[in-house]
Amino acid sequence: MSGASDPGWESLSARTLRELEHASGALASGTIEAMRERLPWFRRLPADQRASVLLVTQSGVAGFVAWLRDSDKAIRLTAEAFRSAPREISHWVSLRQTVEMVRVALEVFESQLPQIAVDRAERAMLTEAVLRYGREIAFAAATSYAAAAEARGAWDARLEALVVDGIVRGEAEESLLSRTAALGWEPAVETTVMVGNPSSDEPPRVVFDVRSKAARVGRPVLLGVQGSRLIVLLGGPADEISGTEVLSRMAEAFGPGPVVVGPTVASIAEAHRSANDALSGLRAVVGWPTAPRPVRSLDLLPERALAGDPEAEFQLIDRIARPLEEAGGALMDTVDTYLEVGGVLEACARQLFVHPNTVRYRLRKVVELTGRNASSPRDALVLRVALATGRLARARGLW
Repeated sequence: MSGASDPGWESLSARTLRELEHASGALASGTIEAMRERLPWFRRLPADQRASVLLVTQSGVAGFVAWLRDSDKAIRLTAEAFRSAPREISHWVSLRQTVEMVRVALEVFESQLPQIAVDRAERAMLTEAVLRYGREIAFAAATSYAAAAEARGAWDARLEALVVDGIVRGEAEESLLSRTAALGWEPAVETTVMVGNPSSDEPPRVVFDVRSKAARVGRPVLLGVQGSRLIVLLGGPADEISGTEVLSRMAEAFGPGPVVVGPTVASIAEAHRSANDALSGLRAVVGWPTAPRPVRSLDLLPERALAGDPEAEFQLIDRIARPLEEAGGALMDTVDTYLEVGGVLEACARQLFVHPNTVRYRLRKVVELTGRNASSPRDALVLRVALATGRLARARGLW
């Protein structure tokens, strides 16, 4: 919109322009008074914030007069009028409220500026100029707020990456809670860590995929892309019933390959435990080619132990080997024998010199104590590795 193409604007009389300059203060004050009367939220602003709005309004009026003298500089002048708005005002005035203020200001201009013109022709020119300048102001305000929003979004993304990195490294709880609070994360919400491959080489696409899936399941998320792995912190419970469906839907946001889910912890302060288990599982899941997607890190305990994860060894001992030993030698012997004979119930009973029903009873007790069924091929592997791990640990004096 160049001034040379705006018919008649440069023919405004010097008298009209002088009158506009002299009336700029009254126009700004009248605009503020109109805002106070028509906008209830504006009346509730503290005096210092209303004064900031007055300064911006005065800058806008002065810019309008300069714009009339040289409208080739319209974009620069209108941008200057709102340059301070995103830094000072956008913290307590939303974009919608800014648009309301612009609308009120234009109405005041339309009602008062034509009275300053010396004749009807200049009155028509000023009316058209107000409309065009108002459009420029509205676009300048929207651009300023958009730039401020982009800057905040970029800062939030960097802070989110720091939070995820801190969780992976087991950072101090105080600094972690401070950063997550800045991101609006509830510190006491249950947290589950998921790891896998990102869905794209473009970070914005990855962020969109994860956040859109999280919005559909109604869960808060934090995420970070670290090289070739995507780490997602999912808020809320992830129990075996409702949580399984949520985890399956979230796994769709990951790229091809396995997705490992760490244990659900009580709060973000404990999320490093879930992250450690999930990452350990991601390194070891190659040992189970037919693993489900997603797969829980607890289901990868044998592979993790074989890969040298001491936490997996501890969990195998604590969850399986120790309960079986404390229950008495009969259960341990039954599991060993049942696995050695390939899961044949009658052969196991013959070797133990007991009735098959006794073997059935003991195997049910094993399920109650460990959650593992020796008749299942996968659970049989977990039991075998757990018992072997326990014996090795005892031999080394570690248990």
